[in-house]
Amino acid sequence: MKRFYSCALAVAMLLSFVGASRSQIQTRIQQERSKAGGLAKKLQAKRAHLNAVAARVQSLKSQLARTNAEMSTVRSQLGVLSAQERSLQARISWNSIQLAAAQKSLAFQDGLLRKRLVGIYEYGEPDYLSVLLSASSFSDFVERWQDLQLLIKANEKAVIARRNAERKVATAQRDLQRMQISLQEQQQAQQRAQNRLAALAAERGNLVAVADQQRRSAAVEVATYEELTAAEEARLEALIRRRQAEIAAEEAARRRAAGIAGNAVAPHGPIHFTWPVTGIITSPFGWRKNPFGSAPEFHTGLDIAAPMGTTITAAASGTVMMAQWYGGYGKFILIDNGDGYSTAYGHLSAFYVAAGQHVKQGQAIGAVGTTGYSTGPHLHFEIRINGKPVDPAPRLP
Repeated sequence: MKRFYSCALAVAMLLSFVGASRSQIQTRIQQERSKAGGLAKKLQAKRAHLNAVAARVQSLKSQLARTNAEMSTVRSQLGVLSAQERSLQARISWNSIQLAAAQKSLAFQDGLLRKRLVGIYEYGEPDYLSVLLSASSFSDFVERWQDLQLLIKANEKAVIARRNAERKVATAQRDLQRMQISLQEQQQAQQRAQNRLAALAAERGNLVAVADQQRRSAAVEVATYEELTAAEEARLEALIRRRQAEIAAEEAARRRAAGIAGNAVAPHGPIHFTWPVTGIITSPFGWRKNPFGSAPEFHTGLDIAAPMGTTITAAASGTVMMAQWYGGYGKFILIDNGDGYSTAYGHLSAFYVAAGQHVKQGQAIGAVGTTGYSTGPHLHFEIRINGKPVDPAPRLP
């Protein structure tokens, strides 16, 4: 009997100690949950900022694409201008040759006309009538008449040739001047195009610099808060595991106390879990290729694909320990199911329960989503024993 009372007293003291410890742990859990929630909100804000920056970067990329297209157009224009410049240079060279020939022809015609004028000056203008009347015969008259006609035509041709040569020289000079002006205009246009190209290149560099700076700043902020959030969530999970262990110890102590008092009860049987959502298993428990990298990773649960917004139910009754954003899990729910068991639900799109709430098996607790590190709408479901994930498949009907 004395031994019985000693054992009962020890159990009572143990339960009292466990109760006090439970209160302290629960308080710390609430504190850490509050800190984790605050960090999660800040992280969400930073992610929202990162999304805004990503949208800005996308806008800048569109601007860069337009800038590149315009730069390509300017390069094409430069190519056309260069071809036009070469063509004008060739035409100017040809006109220069024509001008030189016209000037040479003009000089020749000037020489002929000058000789004829000198002859007229030295010998006088011939009297055409005297020349004809001095003919010795009719045939001589005809010959003299033909000679005079040739002389008159030669004089007229010399004058016409002189005028034509002058016109050719004047036309060639005007064409040359016009082409030179056109070439200067083309060269100025080419220079403007080159200046525009330089301005576009500078604009492109500025856009790239702005995009890179914004992306780096946002990424650093998100990474910082992810580290802080992960550390806080790790502390919270450690406290929750400690709390689960204490609950298991408390339950064992109660059973021992009941046994000592002569009221032994059978231990709880295994928990019967139900499927939290209906869908296709896209990734089982165990080793797999990381969908976000090339290295293999150990997958700690089942991925069950289901349409976005599909209702998720509690796989077993218990107390909600977490209902918040939880790192790569995204929106995450952790339920303590008792006897060291807990169930986890990740990548949700909505919460229907809150931390501290008691839920029954089959009760709606959230909705399927694709938050956190996710490649599409699905539920990541885990069963844990004393905080360690185990394969859910053999434990589901």
